[in-house]
Amino acid sequence: MPHIHEKIDLTVIAYIVRDERVLMAQHKLVGHWLPLGGHVELDEDPEQALIREVQEESGIRVTDLEIAATKPDFVSPGFKPLFAPTFLDIHDMPGNHQHIGMIYVLRSKTDQVVLEERAADEIRWLSREEIEDPANNLMTGTQFYAKEALRLSADPNTQWQPLV
Repeated sequence: MPHIHEKIDLTVIAYIVRDERVLMAQHKLVGHWLPLGGHVELDEDPEQALIREVQEESGIRVTDLEIAATKPDFVSPGFKPLFAPTFLDIHDMPGNHQHIGMIYVLRSKTDQVVLEERAADEIRWLSREEIEDPANNLMTGTQFYAKEALRLSADPNTQWQPLV
């Protein structure tokens, strides 16, 4: 999806963990291994964008995902609690543009994924060693968040909730 705003767009980023590995895609435009994610469209909230992006880029169903987050459990007219991202950042993009990244850590019940060929050349589960391997050319932020996702998934105190 193209940029929505001239200077800054909102994006969702999904670090999905399964069996001590993080799901990454070899992105066609930037040529790096990246987590799944993309722009929050004008008619979406961040949770809707997160679910859509993961489904589009990997084929993983929302029912196969848990999120390392909590949110209030109540219903009120005109009010929808949302899962807070694990991390939040702003990062530069080409063309004097920036993205505010809402970074979520998810856990998948399946390792079966489908490559979205128009956006990525390859999709696979990377181990900690592959994340840290300089030959894989992961950006510093990507490495940091991926290792944090692995840490959270191994921590027995992490609270996991169904994404829906």
